[in-house]
Amino acid sequence: MKITSILAIYCLFWVMSAFVVLPFGVRTHADEGSQPEVGHAHSAPVNFSPRRIAKRATILSLILFALFYLNYTFGWVTVDDLDIVQRFRPPPR
Repeated sequence: MKITSILAIYCLFWVMSAFVVLPFGVRTHADEGSQPEVGHAHSAPVNFSPRRIAKRATILSLILFALFYLNYTFGWVTVDDLDIVQRFRPPPR
C-alpha cells in the first residue's frame, strides 16, 4: 500500500472518529444548572474542548486504522467473506 493511500485512509478514519467521539463528555447549561447567554441555544455545550476531541479522535482512529491495516496485510476478512448473496445462494444442481 502506498503512503498516500495510507494517509488518505487514515484521514477518513480520523474524521469518522471525530464525529463518533464528539458527543461524549459534553455538558449543556441544563446539566450545569446555569442559564445560557442571550442568543445561545439551550443545547449549546458549556465545556466544549476541541483539543480533547482531537486527542480522543486520534487515539480511536489509530486503533481502527491499525485493525484495518492488519486486516489488509493478513487478509482476515476478505471480499468473499462479505458476499452475503453467495452464502445464501442454493448449491448448483
